[in-house]
Amino acid sequence: MRLKDKIAIIVGAGQAPGTTSAIGNGRATAVLFAREGAKILAVDRSLEAAEETAAIIRAEGGEAVSVAADVTDEAAVKAAVGACIARFGRIDILHNNVGISIEGGDAPITEIETEAFDRIVAVNLRSVVYTCKHVVPVMRAQESGAIVNISSTAAWEEYPWVTYKATKAAVIALTQQLALQNAAYGVRANVILPGLMDTPMAVDRRAEAWGRPRDEVAAERDAKVPLRGKMGTGWDVAYAALFLACDEAKFITGVALPVDGGRSCRTR
Repeated sequence: MRLKDKIAIIVGAGQAPGTTSAIGNGRATAVLFAREGAKILAVDRSLEAAEETAAIIRAEGGEAVSVAADVTDEAAVKAAVGACIARFGRIDILHNNVGISIEGGDAPITEIETEAFDRIVAVNLRSVVYTCKHVVPVMRAQESGAIVNISSTAAWEEYPWVTYKATKAAVIALTQQLALQNAAYGVRANVILPGLMDTPMAVDRRAEAWGRPRDEVAAERDAKVPLRGKMGTGWDVAYAALFLACDEAKFITGVALPVDGGRSCRTR
């Protein structure tokens, strides 16, 4: 019960459809936080997906409510934060887990289209700015809070598509700025860099975009991971997020934590 009675907003708490039982980072984090005692506001563009996550939590005896919000729309983000305050009275944890790449039309620098670039920037970066803009004042007033953002090891390693890499690098810089500017208020900010993960967003979307079998795409990704030659799962990201969100990490802020089975050791 490391998050007993904490209030957590999980942005991207739903899950895109997949062909296997693989769980996404956002859903795994919401479920794990609830198991550790947190009360969850599950936010997703799809109310159905957010409610599926909330229902899993309630079925296990936890407390969760679902809210639909397009996080590229500031008014929708502000309303979601307001819903959390109205329901729970405070916000202890903000977890930003939204991100797109191939499905948003990402491409190499010589091929990227303006519409795709702007869309991915809005989803991957501007959304984090919006959520923090409206949550940070609440945490400052409380003089406590933990922000955990999701970036990617794509920010550090060779990566073929320009917008995902650029936005995920920007999330690291933004998190470091949040950490410095809010430390005096007792508000911490850290960022997780998942590596090759077996999630619907990471594997199923690629298989669909490339017209290839999921198993084939997954096997290629597994082969690139030093630790046992196997991708991580949404639970691996969730446990890292749990540590950074709980009081065990009360003296940790501004950290970029790779969760990648050692892959980043090859690139730094």
